[in-house]
Parts: sequence; structure tokens; C-alpha cells
Amino acid sequence: MHAILWSFGFFMLWKIPRCNEIKDIENKKNISISVIIPARNEERNLVKLFNSLNDQTVKIKEVILIDDNSTDRTSAIGKEYNASVISLKSLPKGWVGKSWACYNGAKAAIGDYFIFLDADAELNNKGIENISSCLEKYKGVISIQPYHRIKRIYENFSLFFNIILVAGMGVFTPFQTGIKPIGAFGPCLICRKEDYFKIDGHKSIKGEVIEDIEIGKKFLNAKIPLYCFSGKGTVDFRMYPGGFKEVIKGWSRSFSGGAKSTSIPVLIMVIAWIVGAIFPLNLFVDCMNPFILNIFLTAIVFYTLFIAQIYWMSYRIGNFSFLASVLYPIPLAFFIIIFFYSLILTVFKKRVTWKDREIRT
Repeated sequence: MHAILWSFGFFMLWKIPRCNEIKDIENKKNISISVIIPARNEERNLVKLFNSLNDQTVKIKEVILIDDNSTDRTSAIGKEYNASVISLKSLPKGWVGKSWACYNGAKAAIGDYFIFLDADAELNNKGIENISSCLEKYKGVISIQPYHRIKRIYENFSLFFNIILVAGMGVFTPFQTGIKPIGAFGPCLICRKEDYFKIDGHKSIKGEVIEDIEIGKKFLNAKIPLYCFSGKGTVDFRMYPGGFKEVIKGWSRSFSGGAKSTSIPVLIMVIAWIVGAIFPLNLFVDCMNPFILNIFLTAIVFYTLFIAQIYWMSYRIGNFSFLASVLYPIPLAFFIIIFFYSLILTVFKKRVTWKDREIRT
């Protein structure tokens, strides 16, 4: 039975396609692209993003930075890099900040295609080229989860959040595109201008905390195909570089809310897999008093299997430390604690705080 639970991990993340795996498409350089960047107090991230945009092999029609009432140099940095800057001074009632920023950027954009990029993203120099190839081949909405770049030890606590976030989309199983995703990845979303306004864009999900999942649903309900990819080789990001407290705030903001959007079969597999990962820890406890060799050896075997599997998962979605896989019970315990903390905030208290704003859930 526990071997079956372990095998669920391979089933959920059987294959994660990447944009840079697509062969060159001749017409990709003719695609008219507007890059739209919603930003609130992002001065520490924007320089890297703008430098990566300037280093692209494919020309970008325009870059639009939407400054969502920042108190730092967000707007000034955008102007220094010759981006079109839209400054928002207020947030209308009923809107969440990111959706409001994205919608204003889209209304001002003139490109045939929109790329919505989070400010902490950074493109590979062939990033736009890879994305353009995706657009030419798949003719729909492209959703990319950036490759997670780890620089400090504490960032490895995001290990299980990243694995489960990607697996929860439900499209990386052996069935691949035969199953529709539950929504979109938020940090990098690409669509045609006409498709965006066909669903009324971010206005249609203006009050949703988990805007990426909800706008993905809108595209799917409108019969617009949605494809999910890994960002490895195309777009990276570094999540929550501001310290351990930022990791807690970031993941507790909405993670438990995303669980309700996950399909029941995938949710069951995720829960079963987590239970399976806890199993060898229970065996270690059971065999100690008194010591039972057979149980101890079984615990060693299953613990080793989970280490190997978790590392196999993690290296495809981020440069997580191998030690994080070896010591996986620690980030797993952190995941469980923050998940239930997020549940308290979003379901019972019905409010979370992000970017110095309180958001009603």
C-alpha cells in the first residue's frame, strides 16, 4: 500500500513540458508582444527583470510597468529603463491590487499578445523567443511557472509548496494535455489581446485573491485552450528573498484557498502522497522501543525512496538543495503548519495581508 502512495508522486509530475523544448518556429519574430508588469514596492527586483528584457533575442513591442501606489523607487526605475509607466494612486472597492494593475496595463497595451510578468521574474535571454515558439505552436493561453532560484538556506522551506503547486494543476500526469488544468500560473501568463478582452480580463475576477487560478478558469470556460509549462530555461524567479517571515506571509496568503480549486482525484493523490511521506517517520518511531530490525530496515528503504523521489521532483522546478530532500520532514512539517495557518486566515478570519494591504477573502 505505501509503495502505491509513493508512486503517486511520479504520477502527479510524470512530465513537466518546457517552452525551450519546442523547435524553432519561423514566424515567431513577427509576433507583436506587450510585456505588462504589475508592481508594488518592487525596486529591489525590477532592475534584474528590465536587464533581462533588454537582453532578448526577439524584439519586444513595448514594456508597461504599472506602479500600484508604491512608496519606493518602483516608478523611477521603470522610467530609467524607458518602460511606459502607469501610476495608480488608489484601489477601487472590490478590486485586489494585482488584478487592478494588470487590467490597467492591458487597457493601455497595443501589442497583439500580452505577457503578464511578476516583478520578481527574470527571463533567460531566449525567454521571449521560447514563449513566442509556444504561442505559434499551441494557439492558446500559455501559463508558465518560473524556475525557482534558491540563494539562501531558508528558501528551501518552500520545497513542498512548489512541488504541490505544480502537481496541483493536474496536467503533468501521463495523460498530459488530455486533462484541462485547474487554472493558470500567475507569475508568467501569456495570451492574445482579443482572448483577454473576450473574457473581460482581470476585471472578471477583480475581487479574487487567487487571481491566477480564477482567470485560468475564465479562459477555459470561454473555450480558449490553456497550456501549462515549467519555466526552466525560459523564466526564473526568486520567491520571498526578504527573509523567513516573508516566506510565511507569502504562502499563507492564499495556499489553502487554492486547494478548493484542485480536482478531487489530484487532491486525493496529493494527500495520499503526503501521508506516504510521513510513513517512514512513523516506522522509525515504532521500531525504537523495543528496537525491531525488520521495521527499521523498512523505514530506511522507504525514507531513501522518498528522498530520491522528492529530489527528482524538486530539481525540475527549482535549484533546491539536495539536503532539503534528505531532511524532507522539516520542510514537510513547515508546509503542513503553514497550510493550516493559511486555512485559519482565509476561511475563518477571512482576511490576509500582502504588500502592506489587508485583503478580504
